[in-house]
Amino acid sequence: MASGTTAPGTTASGTLASATEPEPRPEAEAASGLRIAVRRFTRNRLAVAGLAVVVLFVLFCFVGPYLYPTDQVHTTLTQVNLSPGAKHLLGTDAVGHDELGRLMYGGKVSLLVGLAAGVLATVIGTLWGAAAGYAGGWVDAVMMRVVDAGIAIPALFILLVISAVTTPGVFGLIVILGLVSWLVPSRLIRAETLTLKNRDYVLTLRAIGGSHTRAVTRHVLPNSISTIVVAATFQVADAILLVAYVSYLGLGVQPPATDWGGMLSAGLTAAYSGRWWLILPPGLAVILVVCAFNAIGDGLRDAFDVRGRG
Repeated sequence: MASGTTAPGTTASGTLASATEPEPRPEAEAASGLRIAVRRFTRNRLAVAGLAVVVLFVLFCFVGPYLYPTDQVHTTLTQVNLSPGAKHLLGTDAVGHDELGRLMYGGKVSLLVGLAAGVLATVIGTLWGAAAGYAGGWVDAVMMRVVDAGIAIPALFILLVISAVTTPGVFGLIVILGLVSWLVPSRLIRAETLTLKNRDYVLTLRAIGGSHTRAVTRHVLPNSISTIVVAATFQVADAILLVAYVSYLGLGVQPPATDWGGMLSAGLTAAYSGRWWLILPPGLAVILVVCAFNAIGDGLRDAFDVRGRG
């Protein structure tokens, strides 16, 4: 080749032209992946509708009492079992509480307990699953046998036994639900950790003397965030259902506090007398919120699924 010519793909100095191009940064790749996930989530109409339903219920339960103030503590025996009307839009219950105001008050407890218990269960499950998957060997075997034994016992049965022994308040329900609901997230995070701990960047960190804690906190958990978020969404829906189950059986928060399950329990006998407003609104609220969180979880799972990205 003549000295005045250059090889294809090289500069006059003989270096590859591609070597001068900037390499993509991990931060840029993560930002691009997040934009793709958001775009895919917004294209899922069912997930967007679920998100809208959750936002509306949050506004209804937490902002609504300021716009529609009612007394949910004292009884008013002269206003019992009133039909829906101009003064009481959804009527009143057997002790004179405004049913619309009680729906807001009970929804605040249900959403607060469900969200907090779902987050607590996801945090516990994430730490347990990541530790088991990263440690491997007999440590993983022992930790996961504990999970298998816990899953074999229905969470509702454990919750009923604990609620029968003690009368939990809002904080007690959050702790109890979190402690009985972390098992499924731990299995999901453990499976994700088993894959991530053999990636090149984790092996390189260990080769240069990085600690196990740094490997888990800086690489394994951040790269499992999509699985963690999806698991948390489903855990919130399950926690709201469990609260409704326990309160329906009379073992939830005690009067004058209430939640949607407690309202269903209180209005069940009245519904047979034609007072539909005591059972239909809280029942629909539970169904809509649980379905909405499940739709959000499905949308997030599809949005973060790299196998489906075009």
